[in-house]
Amino acid sequence: MKLRRSTARALAAATALIALGAVTACAEDGAGADPQRVDVAAAFYPLQFIAERIGGDAVRVTNLTKPGAEPHDLELTPRQVGEVNQAELIVYLKGFQPAVDEAVEQNGGDRAFDVAGVQPLLAGSAGGHDHEGEEAGHGGEEKDGGKDPHLWLDPTRLATVGDRLAERLGRADPDRAADYTARAGALRVELETLDAEFAAGLRTCQRRELMVSHAAFGYLTERYQLDQVGITGLAPENEPSPQRLAEVAREAREHQATTIFFETLVSPKVAETIARQVGAKTAVLDPLEGLSADHGGDYLSVMRTNLATLRTALSCS
Repeated sequence: MKLRRSTARALAAATALIALGAVTACAEDGAGADPQRVDVAAAFYPLQFIAERIGGDAVRVTNLTKPGAEPHDLELTPRQVGEVNQAELIVYLKGFQPAVDEAVEQNGGDRAFDVAGVQPLLAGSAGGHDHEGEEAGHGGEEKDGGKDPHLWLDPTRLATVGDRLAERLGRADPDRAADYTARAGALRVELETLDAEFAAGLRTCQRRELMVSHAAFGYLTERYQLDQVGITGLAPENEPSPQRLAEVAREAREHQATTIFFETLVSPKVAETIARQVGAKTAVLDPLEGLSADHGGDYLSVMRTNLATLRTALSCS
């Protein structure tokens, strides 16, 4: 019989804590430490990306979520708990990965940088639309006050997170504070260029509705005046009800959708079911929660691939 996720997480945390003493002892002896660089633990890929770009050669970044893994389901190994404990800076998003939240609460102290605190998070219903009798956001989670964590899908928000991260790195490593600020400024220019490309590329489209398997694109749709219709809500593992599937199929026909989007780290089966019902095709729209195991590229290139995919699906001129 499978363990419930909460039980499995508790067992994993207990095992990690038992082993933590040995891991910590090794770290205190200097094993693997580089006194010339700041050790940064990043919870998942977009945070790794900005930490590496802003830190440059002055930091050593460890991504707690391996390529190809679903970050929502992350369980930390004893070694990873040790990495969190020994990191000089922990970059995470509170509420996105419970296992990381637990490790930070136990061992993070003042070394934790919660990117969710940089700007207010959007409500889970943002970037969508309502029809009479439907729940906001199409996922139901917003009834409990759920927030959408996927802020990195708005490049301007990610740039602001980068500015604050540079400040935190500067406090941890004052001698190179000016370097961190300069690199954050250079990254901001790149992200603002990307933002301008999205704004121009999505300005004139025949359709503005995104039919997506997982309602992860609220920041993107709000930023570029699009409309998200999620088959499931914020949690990708949620199974849509038959009523919800019928609802989405009706909306897809109503908006003459040609494409039902699914994402890289989640099964495409639900999207394929809807697509068959309405005579549409499927395509990948990457929420960039993590890179695929066979990735080739980075945040900027994946976002540009998303833009090209959206322009085709929405018939943008």
